[in-house]
Amino acid sequence: MDSKVQPPVVAKKPTNLEKHDDVRVDNYFWLNDRENQEVIDYLERENAYNDKMTAHTKKFREHLFEEMKSRIKEDDSSVPYKLNGYWYLTRFEKGKDYPIYSRKKESLDAEEEILFDCNKEAEGHSYYRLSGLSISPDNKLAAFGVDTVSRRKYTIRIKNLVTGEIYPETIETTTGGSTWATDSKTLFYTKKDNETLRSNKIYRHVLGTSVSDDVEIYNEKDDTFSTFVYKTKSKKYLVIGSSSTLTSEYRILRADDPTGEFKIFQPRIRGVEYGIAHYDDHFYVLTNADEATNFKLMKVPEDNTAKENWRDVIPHRKDVLLEDVEIFKEYLVISERNNGLNKINIKRWDGTANYYLPFDNETYTAYVSTNPDFDTKSLRYSYNSLTTPNSVIDFDMESKEKEVKKEQEVLGGKFDKSDYISERVWATAGDGTRIPISLIYKRGLQKDRSNPLLQYGYGSYGSTIDPYFSTARLSLLDRGFIYAIAHIRGSEYLGRSWYEDGKLLKKKNTFTDFIDCSKSLIAQGYTSANHLYAMGGSAGGLLMGAIVNMAPELYNGVVASVPFVDVVSTMLDDSIPLTTGEYDEWGNPNEEEYYTYMKSYSPYDNVVAQEYPNMLVNTGLHDSQVQYWEPAKWVAKLRELKTDKNLLLLHTNMEAGHGGASGRFEALKEVAEEYAFLLDLEGIQE
Repeated sequence: MDSKVQPPVVAKKPTNLEKHDDVRVDNYFWLNDRENQEVIDYLERENAYNDKMTAHTKKFREHLFEEMKSRIKEDDSSVPYKLNGYWYLTRFEKGKDYPIYSRKKESLDAEEEILFDCNKEAEGHSYYRLSGLSISPDNKLAAFGVDTVSRRKYTIRIKNLVTGEIYPETIETTTGGSTWATDSKTLFYTKKDNETLRSNKIYRHVLGTSVSDDVEIYNEKDDTFSTFVYKTKSKKYLVIGSSSTLTSEYRILRADDPTGEFKIFQPRIRGVEYGIAHYDDHFYVLTNADEATNFKLMKVPEDNTAKENWRDVIPHRKDVLLEDVEIFKEYLVISERNNGLNKINIKRWDGTANYYLPFDNETYTAYVSTNPDFDTKSLRYSYNSLTTPNSVIDFDMESKEKEVKKEQEVLGGKFDKSDYISERVWATAGDGTRIPISLIYKRGLQKDRSNPLLQYGYGSYGSTIDPYFSTARLSLLDRGFIYAIAHIRGSEYLGRSWYEDGKLLKKKNTFTDFIDCSKSLIAQGYTSANHLYAMGGSAGGLLMGAIVNMAPELYNGVVASVPFVDVVSTMLDDSIPLTTGEYDEWGNPNEEEYYTYMKSYSPYDNVVAQEYPNMLVNTGLHDSQVQYWEPAKWVAKLRELKTDKNLLLLHTNMEAGHGGASGRFEALKEVAEEYAFLLDLEGIQE
């Protein structure tokens, strides 16, 4: 670490931002212009500063990368699944970054048919992602989306799988996903608004016709909603969905009548969410209607779908969150969450069976996997835990026998799950609420407050970070780190109310919960403030920004990835991608109550003259979800005001977006950078 190297200085150009008779002075507002060479120069100077300040860890970073890479099976493949007479699989070849998509007709012993080799397609691109692979019902065509910028604006193309020809049709600015009608020549897809990137229109394309002649089927004009299109598992219906954070609406059309008119399933009612699955002559409706906070399952005749005809199948339960259902010809499979833990309930339609899959600890993740086949007794699900690599399991719902189709291999010969201990502990928040924390560490660890501990959190959108296995994480654990996931409010870990208590005008619970988890881990002797680290990305980066303002003394280091830190300005700018759809999560700052509350926690607005922890901030120049200028402005303001000599590093990937690098091993280099930063702060350099 070179103390003589001076951090970049960026010009202050004050901009007055006024709303509700309140004036915010933003000295770095001008960084909001990626076409300005002065902005690019600043980002590149920050990158150069980061390189100089971490030059002494360069070999260690390379070692960590190779170590993490060595645990991954390079020539790996997915467990094949069967769809419409073909087995589909995704595989990787040694030394290559991108997947190969292929299939085999009827038997796994049949000759492999390569659909897409993304290693060849990615040549000449610094970023490449193929998405939304959709096979026509006659198995002859594949529609697919490609993004080469990482802006999540996919171009849809169509490939003839018989001849290998890619047709001239080029459909730009889409979500990448598409759905075929039964005739195998009519394709439905979703367009995005070119500026806001909101998914707002559904179009119908007929094979062999000009894209300019495509018919607009649906236009979602409410800018707080986005729209999408898919086909039911039964293959009988095409479905157009519209959703916002709190409300949903669907339209249906028989898949064998592609030029027909979509019929509304149930008009939107603000605050009512529902999802639909088709079986026989009914739809099954997963909904929070009638104050079913944790959701319930209802059914309705397919020809009379209005809400007044919905009837309970699984009623609402206060202590169980109903997350999803999977419908088979003879079985209904229900994914639920009770006391934070995943449960899978299996029922026969005829009522002769009703049981749960057995799971035996408190730090696992189990979820229903890919099950496209309707007429089968086999359920595919996945299981892993903090100490157990991921398994893909085929479970016979009749005999109750299970077959592990694949367990993730951890190469290198050193991993033994008995070397690690996982547990769930609880912290008590300031308001008395108990907050769960999942932990993993090396066996034999002493609770003497000297252990480095990395605490991870997210806590927004009801998105739950379940305890999951990571081969990369072993590089921290094997060097003495404890890893903790704080299951804070804003997720749905303890049910839907857990989410409701961490959003809008209760958002600060997310931040104080994380801080109270930190204090509890220190009090329980796992670590101390000198050895405690925090990490989060995107909305979890907002969490990082909030905690360093509110309790900087608790952390020795913080990693904030693509952090959403300029909350007020972003939520006031409805031209930015995703903004209007976020009002139900954060509030609409055009209303003074939400503006005032948002401003009271927005990390950028609350940077003050105080000591801050050592910090590494990562972003991507082309990020469509959290624009690069949010972290750039935040770092500039922190540099201006902070009173310490701790590290503050900004790394901008000048070629990537929200998800980082696209290659599977390139992404590991970013993890190695973050881990080297944390380990170096602990004086660990090998």
